[in-house]
This record gives sequence, structure tokens and C-alpha cells, in this order.
Amino acid sequence: MATVLSVSGSPSVSSRTAKLLRHLDTRLAAQGHEVIPLDVRTIPAEALLGADFKHPAIVEATELFARADGVVIGTPVYKAAYSGVLKALLDLLPQYALTGKTVLPLVTGGSTAHVLALDYALRPVLNSMGAAHIVQGWFTLDKDITTGEDGGITIAPATAEALTQVVDQFSAALGGAPLLAAAG
Repeated sequence: MATVLSVSGSPSVSSRTAKLLRHLDTRLAAQGHEVIPLDVRTIPAEALLGADFKHPAIVEATELFARADGVVIGTPVYKAAYSGVLKALLDLLPQYALTGKTVLPLVTGGSTAHVLALDYALRPVLNSMGAAHIVQGWFTLDKDITTGEDGGITIAPATAEALTQVVDQFSAALGGAPLLAAAG
């Protein structure tokens, strides 16, 4: 099966975006994919903001993108666009770092007013980086992701169903077989 890099572009330690991605990673792994999580917030700020292409964390992130067959990119929306830490990382990757890759863009936000960030902010950048195929992405409202005391998440049923469909489409585009049971 495919190697999937699952990138959380959230700067927050308690990120709903990251928790949602890790939840979806489980589904992709169950479909036989090797999933490698990457939380951009763990990359040292001096490397990202100083554009230190030779910093070991930037070199490692670049290698992870090169190794991946598919990339899931999740970001919260801030001021009608994807996060600044995600932008900083994408700016440090080679111009065509997504060439030949299938990409699944996912966005979380507090209001449906931000839904266009998916197609008008994130998708053009992914396309400019040479993505071979950008599958249908998904915008998830923050209120549809509830974090439990144990750190686990619960996703509103309609949102969970929609996310299952887009993740399965992504998996199929990578050559994987979707699971028959819906993810919860």
C-alpha cells in the first residue's frame, strides 16, 4: 500500500485539527497504508521563520514529503486562510514537493464563513506545488469535533460520514480499498 504523510498545520498543542487528523490516520492505517504523522508546530520556530533550509528538522520534513505517495494536509482557518506555520513550512519545501502525489486537503474552522479557504487559499498552493491529484477536501466546523477527557474525539455523525467518504476517496486514489464499516 501507499505511504501517507499526515500533516497538521495547527500551531496549537490542543488542536482539534491535529486530533481529527490522527483519528483519520487510524482509518487510513486500517486500509493498509503506512501513515506518518507530522505536526508542523513541533518544527523549531527558528528553522521555520528563519528559512533555515539546512536545519535538520526542515531536511527531515522535506524527506518525509519526498517519501510519501500521498499527503493529507489539515489546517485550522485563521483570517480566511490556512495557518501561518503551515505556510512557513510549505514555503521551505522544494517548489514541486507534491509532484506525483495525491493530496487530501482538510480545513477546520469556527464558522461556515471560512469554508472557501479550502478552495481559494489552500488548494491553489497545493496545485502550484505540483500535486498530481487533489481529491475533494472537506471543511469541518469546530463544533462538530468534541474532545473527551481522555483526549479522544467524537465527531458529529453527519461530519463523520462525510469525512469517511473523503478519506475513502483519497485511499482509493492511492490504490487502497475502502473499509466497509463507517468510521465513528
